[in-house]
Amino acid sequence: MGFCVLIPARLASTRLPGKPLADIGGQPMIVRVAQRAAASSAERVVVAADSPEIVAACQARGVEAVLTRDDHATGSDRLGEACDLLGLGSDERVVNVQGDEPLIEPQLIDAVAATLEARPEAAVATAAHRIDRLDEFNDPNVVKVVLDARGLALYFSRATIPWWRDGMAAGIQSLPEPAPLRHIGIYAYRAGFLRQFPCLSPAPTEKIEALEQLRAMWHGYRIAVHVTTGPTGVGVDTPQDLERVRALWRTATP
Repeated sequence: MGFCVLIPARLASTRLPGKPLADIGGQPMIVRVAQRAAASSAERVVVAADSPEIVAACQARGVEAVLTRDDHATGSDRLGEACDLLGLGSDERVVNVQGDEPLIEPQLIDAVAATLEARPEAAVATAAHRIDRLDEFNDPNVVKVVLDARGLALYFSRATIPWWRDGMAAGIQSLPEPAPLRHIGIYAYRAGFLRQFPCLSPAPTEKIEALEQLRAMWHGYRIAVHVTTGPTGVGVDTPQDLERVRALWRTATP
């Protein structure tokens, strides 16, 4: 079975206003994300936008886009509406690529989609990679994930999990082994679950950690995790991130 990539995009951004339309190498960032996604095995790549400006920018450059409501609380809510607008069947796989990932690896998109197809017991698939730096392990902006023996998520947290009892007691100077895992914000769903997700009540853990994926786990849904050793791309949250990505783009482009 094939899959569809949906890219949620909202014009408002606290730290970087107008982020989806920020220029990267002569094209809006949201268009660069769609171009990278199109290099995957996806049968269709669609931007789900909250503003006519984003839709127009995409369509002018040959990128399919749909206009969704501007009052969605989360990106997942926006994707649920997009599934309806596109008429996707309940069993069709949808990969959620964030609209601020212009350097996303197409192979990672394929791997997450394949993980969901291979794990029928999971409602969601996502990705992670090992943490090699102590400062990342301690950073609350770096989301960690702990897996079970089958590669299903046990918990996601901004805290240092798993808690290294002996290392922490001695004043941590290195990382535990096996290395902790950093969560990568890419998801694969079945369209039926995406439609159902907005109806689930927020989880107490979700409110505390500010991590939306904990809602699915709170309600008993399982999340399969692909652990990658390859590059994962660079997200854009701040003006500094944007300049970094622009520099990387110039370097990578002949």
